[in-house]
Amino acid sequence: MEFNHISVLADEVIENLNIKPDGIYVDLTLGKGGHSKRILEKLSENGRLIALDQDQDALNAAKKNLSDYPNVTFIKSNFEDIDKVLDQLEISKIDGALMDIGVSSYQIDNAQRGFSYMHDGPLDMRMDANNELTAEKIVNGYSLDELQEIFSKYGEERFSKTIARNIVETRNKQRIDTTFKLRDLVNKSVKTKEVHPEKRVFQALRIEVNRELEVLEKTLQKVIDYLNKDARLCVISFHSLEDRIVKNTFKELEKDCICPPDLPVCVCNHKAKVKIITKKPITASKKELKENSRAKSAKLRVCKRI
Repeated sequence: MEFNHISVLADEVIENLNIKPDGIYVDLTLGKGGHSKRILEKLSENGRLIALDQDQDALNAAKKNLSDYPNVTFIKSNFEDIDKVLDQLEISKIDGALMDIGVSSYQIDNAQRGFSYMHDGPLDMRMDANNELTAEKIVNGYSLDELQEIFSKYGEERFSKTIARNIVETRNKQRIDTTFKLRDLVNKSVKTKEVHPEKRVFQALRIEVNRELEVLEKTLQKVIDYLNKDARLCVISFHSLEDRIVKNTFKELEKDCICPPDLPVCVCNHKAKVKIITKKPITASKKELKENSRAKSAKLRVCKRI
């Protein structure tokens, strides 16, 4: 299957990165390389792009897409290891970074990857196929309480207990090993007129499989420490849980003092690291939404190092 994906908010990302032609930039979520290509078009031959992705299919597609650019370094890695990657490359500071933390269209549309409830396939959901944990192992191996917790915490699912109980009862008779088996089970478990009530359970499983929220907060902190003064970090998120982490992390890093409010004198010696550029997130234009409906939930937040 061909790796097809349209990068969202591409114009807005390039505008907000304030790209220096000779700078060093990092795309922490390469995908097919749509954003990276736009960055490379702004760089001189002395500029450099470091491009990370944990999905080998994405890296293969991006290498073809960006084959005309000699100043890009491709790295197969989870973005949580950005500090190790930059240290290995002997890069101490960068001039900007991008994180687009959604699932690619290729991953959604490829039934064998198991991300979508619209296509029947193995219950996988791994961004990195080398990881051991899959959605199938979670659904068939986690306890009732553990399933309920992740559906509630990561999917904000109000029927989490009922769904978890029905999963446990069903798997005692036969293994739940495909996306459609899980989809049908969820649909029978909830009382709603929603078109796709299973979407929250699939989201929760994907987040658990790939530790998405856990690694996001850590990575934001790491990237900001590598930014040069006035360098910018652009982050695109696609659901409220991710956006909340980005928003709150930026707000904390913009504060000088983080002492409890009842202390009369500051004792934390904390200094602000960033200035928030986007007080409200940037969303897709009407024009972009006509061309790419998957941009509807995308939110771009930007901060700069001070």
